[in-house]
Amino acid sequence: MASQNAKSAVDEIRNATTELVTVRDWLRYAVSRFSAAGLVYGHGTTNAFDEAAYLLLASLNLPIDTIDPWLDARLTPSERETIADIIARRIETRVPASYLTGEAWIGPYRFIVDERVIVPRSFIGELIVGGLDGLLETAQPTKRVLDLCTGSGCLAILLADCFAEAQIVAADVSDDALDVARINIAAYELEDRVLPVKSDLFSALAGERFDLIVSNPPYVSAAAVAHFPPEYAAEPVLAHAGGEDGLSLVRRILDEAGDHLNAGGSLVVEIGQGRDKLEESYPDARFQWLDTELSEGEVFALSKEQLPV
Repeated sequence: MASQNAKSAVDEIRNATTELVTVRDWLRYAVSRFSAAGLVYGHGTTNAFDEAAYLLLASLNLPIDTIDPWLDARLTPSERETIADIIARRIETRVPASYLTGEAWIGPYRFIVDERVIVPRSFIGELIVGGLDGLLETAQPTKRVLDLCTGSGCLAILLADCFAEAQIVAADVSDDALDVARINIAAYELEDRVLPVKSDLFSALAGERFDLIVSNPPYVSAAAVAHFPPEYAAEPVLAHAGGEDGLSLVRRILDEAGDHLNAGGSLVVEIGQGRDKLEESYPDARFQWLDTELSEGEVFALSKEQLPV
């Protein structure tokens, strides 16, 4: 019955092109349909309105920062068909909006994405755009940086912009993810400064040292992964699965990072909701928690000298 209801809703959307004429019409309609379908968000938007606005603007090749100037614009028949199709596919497939548009944004930075990579949405990205260098207690210039678990390469690219003189290593265990990362690195013309490397965490980086290591590793618990809604299940499970309690890879990073940091260097890691478990596991570590506008206690920083031994 549920699948029949979904099919009828999709058919209704594709038949609505003659009645819905303006951007405002389609925005209201999309919000209604998304809410009725019970979609799940969290891949750049948090609610039906923002999701609908993004899909409309992206489909019309308009700037995605605000929909207000376009609300009363009348749409051509072909534009209405395009919008009806993407709204219907969002409901029908239950995949993240970014997989439908082929792009994701962190602040003003656009990245190519598809089902080979997790949709970029790291709080570390927010910190880098805001000036990560000003938050860290570094004793020397940042000349060499490692982005561990790079995925689409988004953080490596942001780091290259933030640390203009630094060389960036973008490491990931997934060949598919590295293929997407190379596309984004080329789009930003950073091939001479950002090097993609296949590595299971530090395994292929023996003897290499960095002034800064940044990582947004998989940190979702096994139980949470098993109960993912379709939108999250559509992403590579490898990019989410952090072991039984979600912190297996984080612990490996903490245990091994000291061998790859220069004196005075820093480690920055995103861990989701695992702060209490992490502090319980490392009671003597003096974690510096880097909060953002949208997060609290989800990203930590430690200097090499502060790392647990």
